[in-house]
Amino acid sequence: MSKAVSSTPPKPVTSSAKGKTRLSEQEVQQAYQRLQSELQQLTSKINELEQDAEEHDLVLGTLNDALTKDPNRKCFRLIGGVLVERTVQDVVPSLTTNRDGIKNVITNLVDQYKSKEQEFTTLVTDYKIRVVRS
Repeated sequence: MSKAVSSTPPKPVTSSAKGKTRLSEQEVQQAYQRLQSELQQLTSKINELEQDAEEHDLVLGTLNDALTKDPNRKCFRLIGGVLVERTVQDVVPSLTTNRDGIKNVITNLVDQYKSKEQEFTTLVTDYKIRVVRS
């Protein structure tokens, strides 16, 4: 397990935050571990949603081919654990909406990741944090 060690006296997390109380070494270490954990969780969720979006694209590619040939063709969709029979022309718009929603969530999570990454970088820079492996 790695530990964050501060080699200088603590300073505020953001350099523009005048008047904030200084963080102790323990608080800096906790903030470091919290941010590191949040970054890992965001990365995991982004990867999961990207896989979902790719699956939607794959299914939509197949259904769009079927839509041009026979829009009334039967297809089955799993909704809340129930398999429902629909036509291709009914399913394609809802799958497209779902895929677009997933992509919007991915965009929001990437923005959150960048924000957390900046906060993490600021913490590491301001407190001159070095990782000590034991």
